[in-house]
Amino acid sequence: MAALHAMAIATAAAAIATVLTASAFAQVTVPRPVAAARAAPIKPAEPAAPLPAGAAPAAAFACSAPAELVRFAYPLPHTARRLAAGGPLVIVAIGSSSTAGAGASSPAANYPSRLAVELKQRLPGHDIQVINRGVNGEETAQMVARFATDVIAAHPALVLWQVGTNSVLRDHSLATHSGQLNGGIARLKEAGADVVLIDMQFAPRLLAKEETDGMEHQIALAAKAASVDLFNRFALMRNWHDVQHIPFDAFVAPDQLHMNDWSYACVAKLLAAAIAEATRRPVVSAASRPPR
Repeated sequence: MAALHAMAIATAAAAIATVLTASAFAQVTVPRPVAAARAAPIKPAEPAAPLPAGAAPAAAFACSAPAELVRFAYPLPHTARRLAAGGPLVIVAIGSSSTAGAGASSPAANYPSRLAVELKQRLPGHDIQVINRGVNGEETAQMVARFATDVIAAHPALVLWQVGTNSVLRDHSLATHSGQLNGGIARLKEAGADVVLIDMQFAPRLLAKEETDGMEHQIALAAKAASVDLFNRFALMRNWHDVQHIPFDAFVAPDQLHMNDWSYACVAKLLAAAIAEATRRPVVSAASRPPR
């Protein structure tokens, strides 16, 4: 009997030990995959389903960018003088479909329309007009051909020129584009306007093209050589995706090329801030500041 009693005690002890061991194992090993996942490199989050066309996920994503991406290298003296004189400030936005507003839910949601709203908030008391001269599908040479009638005739103090996208999409020569771009900048400056170049959008269809990097370099080089400002839309949108981890579906239209309501509005907001700051900057000290 004593032997049986001892055997029962030993069996119970072994069972208890097995339970405790299993419990301790669970407590130690279950958290490990979680800790490892947190330490792994963060990948851009993808939405559960594509956002609808024109969706503005403002509740999910803030419109922000590093200061160095949205501060102009040069002042805007013609724009500043027009504001100081108290006269109407005319701005012409010329470009292709991302100026015309492809991908936006309505004309009121394209970037020139939103820019007018933002500038009136930042520069209260001024008569500000933003004229949209974007034409779907145009390339640089076609835009330059319209300068006299669609840009210069409006006597703008500021011209926003969005370039490069369609040339890259159609695999056209970068060498040919360079001459068109530099000649166009010179013509706008001769007309007495401040010039801001707007480069390509950071979108899947452009990222698939071999000449995208070359075009970006060419636009930046042309801006620096002519001492005009560049609003680096490509770097801004890349920051949204690569740094802020905003998925493409949140700021690119379903065609994987054009922008949507959210990105048009954000670009307009950041561009308005850059314009307002540059018009308030002392011209002499700003001119001495080395460009980016």
